[in-house]
Amino acid sequence: MLNKIAKLVRIISIPPVAALIMVLILFFARPQYFSGIVQLVLLILFLVIFPILAYPLQPILPKYCKQGREGQRNLAIIMAGLGYLCGLAAAAISAAPKEIWIIYLTYFFSAILIIIFNKIIKVRASGHACGFAGPIWALTYFGISWALLGLVLLIYVGWASLKIKRHTAAEFILGAVLPAIALLISVFTVALF
Repeated sequence: MLNKIAKLVRIISIPPVAALIMVLILFFARPQYFSGIVQLVLLILFLVIFPILAYPLQPILPKYCKQGREGQRNLAIIMAGLGYLCGLAAAAISAAPKEIWIIYLTYFFSAILIIIFNKIIKVRASGHACGFAGPIWALTYFGISWALLGLVLLIYVGWASLKIKRHTAAEFILGAVLPAIALLISVFTVALF
């Protein structure tokens, strides 16, 4: 029974869902960060829809289908990265406000850090933790301090990851810390330009 609950927690806490919740909270709590509904639609397209496409695409793409769970994970990283790059391009084309740049850059740098740790350094960091914790750090940075309550939910997501053996505690914690680092890099990057 606990395994079923853990799997359900993992499903409902997928990073695109966390991104959608963050974007909607920001849109309603800090509308001044958006230059109209266009930025909202673009954020949902590139932070939510693109990454979520990995799930229906994985079973029909032979290369990733044959790899099972690892194929799904790799495709999710690719689709998310593609979404983040397109988001950055859209931010440039649409002259997005600096807050929107910070969001896209944070996701982009988070993806780079996940790739560096998982593929280059060979230290596995949880992309799930990264994608769930990132919105908590971003909302907090943007002055929505009650978003820190999301850390309680992060504990449950961590429990679920450990319960179904998707990650070790160290992998999960590393994944949750990486978006905070990415956020700092993003804020400094935007301040430079």
